[in-house]
Amino acid sequence: MAKPERPRYTKANLPSKVCVICARPFEWRRKWAECWDEVKYCSERCRQSRSRSGS
Repeated sequence: MAKPERPRYTKANLPSKVCVICARPFEWRRKWAECWDEVKYCSERCRQSRSRSGS
């Protein structure tokens, strides 16, 4: 069976989000391809600081 098709992104056409901790924009990365809808933080540092900021 064929794999379900995922959108293909080019550098000019990457989706982006805003980090909920530092409010900086960040762009899609290949390692987030499977879980992009669940990504909230731009970095490991922001993810680890989520409990200190009250979120």
